[in-house]
Amino acid sequence: MKVLVIGGIAGGPSFATRLRRINENAEIIILERGAAISVASCALPYYLGGLIKDRSAVIERTPEILKQKNNIDVRLFNEVTKINSADKNVDVKNLQTGETYRESYDKLIIATGASPTFPEIKGIHDADNAFVLRAVTDADKIKAFIDEKHPQHATVLGAGSIGIEVSEALVDNNIDVTIVEQSGHVASPFDPEITDIVAEELHKQGVHVILNETVDEIRDNGHTLVLADGTIHETDMLFLGTGVQPNSEIAGAAGINLSDDGHVIVDHHLQTNLPDIYAIGDVIETTSLITGKPIPSLLSSAANRQGHLLADILNGSSLEYKGFISAGVSKFFDLTASFVGFTEQTLQQLGITNYKTVFITPFDRAYFYPNADRVNFKLIYEDKTGKILGGQAVGRNGINKRIAELSVAITGNLTAFDLPSLEIPYSPPYSSTRDVLNIAGYVAINQLTNTTATIKAEAISPDDLAHAAFLDIREAGKPVAGSITPTLNIPLSELRDRIDEIPKDKKVYITFRKGLGPYNASRVLAGKGINAIMIEE
Repeated sequence: MKVLVIGGIAGGPSFATRLRRINENAEIIILERGAAISVASCALPYYLGGLIKDRSAVIERTPEILKQKNNIDVRLFNEVTKINSADKNVDVKNLQTGETYRESYDKLIIATGASPTFPEIKGIHDADNAFVLRAVTDADKIKAFIDEKHPQHATVLGAGSIGIEVSEALVDNNIDVTIVEQSGHVASPFDPEITDIVAEELHKQGVHVILNETVDEIRDNGHTLVLADGTIHETDMLFLGTGVQPNSEIAGAAGINLSDDGHVIVDHHLQTNLPDIYAIGDVIETTSLITGKPIPSLLSSAANRQGHLLADILNGSSLEYKGFISAGVSKFFDLTASFVGFTEQTLQQLGITNYKTVFITPFDRAYFYPNADRVNFKLIYEDKTGKILGGQAVGRNGINKRIAELSVAITGNLTAFDLPSLEIPYSPPYSSTRDVLNIAGYVAINQLTNTTATIKAEAISPDDLAHAAFLDIREAGKPVAGSITPTLNIPLSELRDRIDEIPKDKKVYITFRKGLGPYNASRVLAGKGINAIMIEE
């Protein structure tokens, strides 16, 4: 069996090395148009920022190592220009010599990944100070520019994960950073409960963020930006973090079915519509394990697992690809933000509305243990059934652990009703006796059984804002919390004794506070026949 792999960054090498371990006789060739293979692309911001010192550390394998240890033929700077599926061969161009040749295959694996998008901005292609970060050579160019030009200020277009991670790397290089983001919040697709905390961290770190704004024109070879509101913005350096697009051109030209946004469509064997042609990684569209609907597979961890699985499938295994959940984590300066499944933002884009949310802020460890800090955790689940649709968290410690636990719960088809029963390892330095997922499950069950009522601040009607009672339960000396102005303040410790002060002729809301206080207040009020609604923020 002769196997050609197009693309050698993540999924391709994972597939090739696994296939070699289980099939010594297969002929395996990786064709990679770039300068390196097995690049830890997600580590590039940390190399750029100086946290990772050694460039070779972000290149996990070299062609020489793969040849020596795995007998895999790796050809760098070799670009596949055409797939001839009827003849089972591909046209290849050596980008260094200009030589062209044809290579046959028995099985073809498309692992071409995705490339950064260039926004359609007048003058962007004339900018000599604009960069993206996808390959190690991109990092080399940025580092060389910083070393030679000594920029004092950089502008980052896009406040997604890569934009924020690169902003941190630039700050670590003593460069002032401004982020321009076209939406109303940073760190998309996280929801506002999470993004507001990330925005505070960016402000704390000295990063200037401009929201709801775009760049209309780039002048002076990238040094002058004209914003949509007419503002002129001077900068020494540009970073484009405005998203990626699948490298599926040769697949589409060969007659392989693509999704509307250009991803290669695969089945549960990771096979395309053409015989003996498969695809893995960022280039593919697969099926959501949560909704059953089509979804892109844009994570390097997924690409690696798909590659491993596909090798087993091609070697005769009956295993199938079950689908994509989507689980990620990012370091945003001193914060960690992590997600699994869908956010409210992505659910709304899909037209899914039959869900409820839980937002809690328990401690990351026993509250009495030194340096205990809050985990800001959001659970999204299907109304009535409790099916888990997604989760997000942000904080300083133990964030990815909680989201990883939730990812396992989703994979195992657990529901919100099951979360209180999860046995989470407990010790004061690491967790609480009832840990984050347990508490989220309790709150969800309270909602599902109508034990408590919650509402998002922005969902409160204008009439209620004008006429309802808004109860603040903070104790004396505690700061005001939440965005809703309270109409009365009764500390939780005094609530039973002052219950007569609660209006009987008005709807009662409990203003937002972190912790269990609002819930405890709602139960006190419920015991007195008052059905209060807790405000979520």
